[in-house]
Amino acid sequence: MRRGCRGRRDCRRHGGDCAARAGARVLLVERFGVTGGNATVGGVGSFCGETAGQGAVFDDIVAGLEAFGAIAPYKPYIEKEARVFDPEILAVVLQELLLKAGVRMLLHTQFVDAAAKNGRILECIVCGPGGPEALRARQYVDCTGEAALAHAAGFETVKGRPEDGLQLPMSMMFTVRHVADSDRRAQAPEKWFDAIRSESDLPMTSIWPNGPGSNAIKVKIPMFDAADTESLTAAEIRGRRRMLEVLDYYQRVENKPWLLDHAAGRIGIREGRRAVGEYVLKLDDLRAGRAFDDAIARGVFYLDGHDPANDKRTYILPPEQRQVPPYQIPFRSLVPAHSRNLLVAGRCFSADQLALSSARVMTTCAMMGQAAGIGAAVAAKANSPVAELDGADVRRLVEKNGAVLAVG
Repeated sequence: MRRGCRGRRDCRRHGGDCAARAGARVLLVERFGVTGGNATVGGVGSFCGETAGQGAVFDDIVAGLEAFGAIAPYKPYIEKEARVFDPEILAVVLQELLLKAGVRMLLHTQFVDAAAKNGRILECIVCGPGGPEALRARQYVDCTGEAALAHAAGFETVKGRPEDGLQLPMSMMFTVRHVADSDRRAQAPEKWFDAIRSESDLPMTSIWPNGPGSNAIKVKIPMFDAADTESLTAAEIRGRRRMLEVLDYYQRVENKPWLLDHAAGRIGIREGRRAVGEYVLKLDDLRAGRAFDDAIARGVFYLDGHDPANDKRTYILPPEQRQVPPYQIPFRSLVPAHSRNLLVAGRCFSADQLALSSARVMTTCAMMGQAAGIGAAVAAKANSPVAELDGADVRRLVEKNGAVLAVG
């Protein structure tokens, strides 16, 4: 058996590192060969929102990327909504920071199931190359994105919008390299995929610089369920087909001197399952710029809710309704209802869909992961249920760790 706090996905690195810094023994379970989730395997090489004042852990990540020359210069969110970085370098930075903090890692290890009783997780089962094994810990942190541990342990979860369950759409990320005119060509053979012959037939496609002689491209892939095995499989297949169709359009119709350079190892996911917590963060909280006594994270990003029912550049809300003032996320939104030793963080935290559309960005998820790591370490040391922690005390520790939470 192994002991420690466990967590994965976008914020798992932040939670594990922060718990280790707080003196806890930490074991991080990671299904891929690198940590970082959407930021690395998913190829989403851009930190949306504010990248300053997120706390010491995120500061160290940025400093590591800066040391490698692998992140764009800082500009506050009010001036620029996203800060581009190199996902391949980030994977190395995260690895080295985790090792420096003393976090033990199990890479290539998949969460399988959990045993729980009366709100307490007794153990979780994982399976890696060495076979299945049980992990026991005083506290657990679920940063899977799909609330996999919370769901398996029997805590209440939800997904999608209430009326039909549709989730915020996924995106396929890939990069292209620029080539000389003599090397310019169309790569997709005729009749393999559905040809796109006009700009109006393109799905929502976003293109941005990706360093010298390269571009990153993001293609909207809607109408799939990230928490369903067959649906996610279909999304991956659809994503790579659309990637080649979009690339073919730019090569044949726009005559771009692009060749496919790299496709993300997994499709980018915005929403899966969400835990139902002691508090559900709501759209009205964001619009009011609401403050909480137990605040542990601060969000600033706009309501980036793409219409889940089509693949065009359409949104749930009109432009004039998407901006929000700075707002806070309470510690209670990281505590699944009736939980004694489980915290959640990242895009599986407790929120409604439109609140999630803002709070799901990696900068805000990093703050949640940091707070979950701190909370788990405090609860483990005190042998206390997480729901009985004083959220204001957790907030003070989060702020002591360098997080700026002030709003208004």
